[in-house]
Amino acid sequence: MDGATAAQKERLRWYARRLRSMTAGEVVWRAARLAEQHVPRPSLALAPDARLLRSANGGWEHLLRDFQDGAGRPVLLDRLRAREIASHHPDQVAALIEAADRICAGIVTYFGYPEARLGSPVDWNRDAVRNVRWPLVGAAHIDHRTVKADPKWIWELNRLQHLPWLAQAWLFTDDDGYAELALAHLDSWLDQNPIGRGIAWRGAFEGGLRAVSVAVALQGLRDFAGLTPARFERVVRMLAGSAELCWKDRSRYSSANNHLVGELGGLATVAIMFPELAPSPRWERWAIDGLAAEAARQILPDGAGAEQAVGYQLFTTEMLLVVAALLAERGHFVPTALTAAADRGADYLAAVVGTADPAPRYGDDDQGFALRLGPESRRTVRDHLGLVAAFTGNPQARAAGTETLAACWVRTVRGTAETALSAPAAQRESFVAPHGGLVVLRSAGRRVTMDVGPLGYLAIAAHGHADALAITVSLDGSEVVGQPGTASYYGHPEWRVVHRSTRAHPTVTVDDQSSSVSGGPFLWTRHARVHVRFVDVDRGIVDAEHDGYRRLADPVTHRRWLSAPPGDPVILVVDEISGAGVHAMRTSWPLHPDLDVERVPQGHLVTRNGAAVLQILTDALPGATLDQVRGDEETSLGWWSDRLESRVPSWLVGARTRGATTLVMATLLGSPGDAVADLTLLREGSLLTVGWRSGRECRAAIIDRSSPGAVTYGSGDRLAGMWEGGPAAGG
Repeated sequence: MDGATAAQKERLRWYARRLRSMTAGEVVWRAARLAEQHVPRPSLALAPDARLLRSANGGWEHLLRDFQDGAGRPVLLDRLRAREIASHHPDQVAALIEAADRICAGIVTYFGYPEARLGSPVDWNRDAVRNVRWPLVGAAHIDHRTVKADPKWIWELNRLQHLPWLAQAWLFTDDDGYAELALAHLDSWLDQNPIGRGIAWRGAFEGGLRAVSVAVALQGLRDFAGLTPARFERVVRMLAGSAELCWKDRSRYSSANNHLVGELGGLATVAIMFPELAPSPRWERWAIDGLAAEAARQILPDGAGAEQAVGYQLFTTEMLLVVAALLAERGHFVPTALTAAADRGADYLAAVVGTADPAPRYGDDDQGFALRLGPESRRTVRDHLGLVAAFTGNPQARAAGTETLAACWVRTVRGTAETALSAPAAQRESFVAPHGGLVVLRSAGRRVTMDVGPLGYLAIAAHGHADALAITVSLDGSEVVGQPGTASYYGHPEWRVVHRSTRAHPTVTVDDQSSSVSGGPFLWTRHARVHVRFVDVDRGIVDAEHDGYRRLADPVTHRRWLSAPPGDPVILVVDEISGAGVHAMRTSWPLHPDLDVERVPQGHLVTRNGAAVLQILTDALPGATLDQVRGDEETSLGWWSDRLESRVPSWLVGARTRGATTLVMATLLGSPGDAVADLTLLREGSLLTVGWRSGRECRAAIIDRSSPGAVTYGSGDRLAGMWEGGPAAGG
């Protein structure tokens, strides 16, 4: 079988798997969409003025004057506001100008790829990193999954999110070169990308994000002499075509995740900022109603993101805030659903990061922006909280957030106090988010989290990872055991497979299989379902299980007990695989890349710059063998990713065992200062006893498997006889 035939067969198998994730209604809808792609659909962008505009009286010269005056529409980028921001935040303005200067030099850097030089004029369909030119054909006929280039890179270029940088640089400096380049880029982009043709138009989501950037940038340039009526007409017609695409081709059914929010956000932005377009009133109504509904669906009642992906929670909320800011600036009522979603999300994220803890990293993250107003290449959770604080005044966001240029612009629109982020921080202690499924246990500089939530959102759970029951540990504000990140979408398929798999996450793998079944890079065909048996945040105990391995020929259930009592330097994790047959069981503990490890009896000593940070000891029934891997190219294990298409080596440690069920493994994560040693695991009927030495003290934890959450601590004296000679996990 040749490569082309194999690829075609795999593509057919993917379609079959994707079909199985759809309802009958979705299948009918998608079939109709496929049929429509073969029927020419005239774009509104090409319509005569009488159809395109609410009133064509006065022509485009008159419409441009209204736009320049801000008549009937909100104004975000404004010269007076720019002067106010520059006077209060000179360092941030200087960083923005530096970013704009890089664009002027033709230099861009996306994700973890090396910097690229665009040339002049820019070829908007050329991937300058891989020197691949995307075909200028009907967008619906481009299969972005089969081209030997990364579509994310070319999409990022064509989102034109650098245009607001150039517009701001002009407002801050009065240097016409920035404005001239912005309009030249728009001219060449319009020349090269007719509506509906080329990779830039592959998907309504891309059209929506580009529309937001172009609309906001154009307004920042509204009184530049180079913005002629002819130029204005070309851009507005493109935006009208984009809005039309956002509505007609919006994501629905199993794909209605953050993409739908981006599409509705683009539709709303065009409708609000260009009221002269004939469809704008109904577009705005449709978009706002849709965004209000999605705000309730995609930001859960406890504030967690429904997609189980922190990066996409930030993107979704920020798109809601862009639309809310435009409505507020226009003096229009802002639907409570939009601000309530931002506030409850901020409450949740602020509670997770507290005063000094690292940001949560679960699920996918492509570092995407709804609107790039600041020069930062990545937005942090604390940056996001600063933005929410600037708009809603949320006290938790004020306490945990940081100031960005985007927050400065929003604050000038909203009129919130310049000192909004100076409030004293108030940390929420241990808590459980019942809808998102995250347990956070805090104690004296330590944060432990356990994921007891669903795999992801909707039937395909596109951005979730197979990390059921994953546990993370941060100490004194630094990540120790964590989630390894996203690594890749398209650029390195082998990274994608591993980084969303169970093996790469701090949980248990059975028979070297993931707890959920992948049907493709953004498709899960079987979701592991978690059942929470017991949570007591005051005592630091979680007892939960999942059914992901019930699908095996000999089905088993993974149950995990986490015990991290407040004030106790020891974290105890006990994993049980119960059911039928003989199985291999493996624990994984991914460590932050600035950490090193040394092998010790029964486990690993984790160090940073030579100083001990954590001990990880393991015992198992019927016996444990230690694992460790770092930066393995063949398996793609032992890597940490902070940016898409980028990774660095990091230690992945753990242990494995094999035997007839029931299998049990105990892992003790202890402070190295307590000299923890001699971990011992016993099973007697329904009782599991874990004993260890802490200095001269003998300690034991007893778990009653027959009762949810039944974990008690006591003396380990009765196990002392077993410690003669000391148990040890093999290498």
